[in-house]
Amino acid sequence: MSGRIFLFGDDIDTDQLAPGQYMRGGIEALAAHCLEATRPAFSVDVQPGDIIVAGRNFGTGSSREQAVEALLYLQVAGVVALSFAGIFYRNAVNLGLPVLIAPSIDGAKDGDKASLQLTSSVLNLSDKNNDIALEPMPKNLQEIIESGGLVQYLKKRLAV
Repeated sequence: MSGRIFLFGDDIDTDQLAPGQYMRGGIEALAAHCLEATRPAFSVDVQPGDIIVAGRNFGTGSSREQAVEALLYLQVAGVVALSFAGIFYRNAVNLGLPVLIAPSIDGAKDGDKASLQLTSSVLNLSDKNNDIALEPMPKNLQEIIESGGLVQYLKKRLAV
């Protein structure tokens, strides 16, 4: 998973990720307005494989799964943050979006080329030849993400 970093601050909430006024328009409309309150051109600028790096409390707010679905629709490779709101974190894992906690995001800059390595828990800043060590994700959660989410994971497990 590699792309550019989109750097955000603290307290990015689910209303910014999936604005309520676009809920009736479906996932396409939500994704088109994802993060526009914070970064108006985000949905136009983000490319498949890009990585969101953020401060504390990413995904705070309501429990709407659409916040994660919008990021998946835009093909974001994952989110690295100093901390996550609990329900957003669980929704992300359940839907197959990699979410990793960073003890520090020092050195990461907006637009940096980077790759996210789930199994080794590393955010590699390609241009700077620098790695940011991330908190290891438990193996069972990695397996859910690698399966594409909880439903796909359970289908595989129950098919045995």
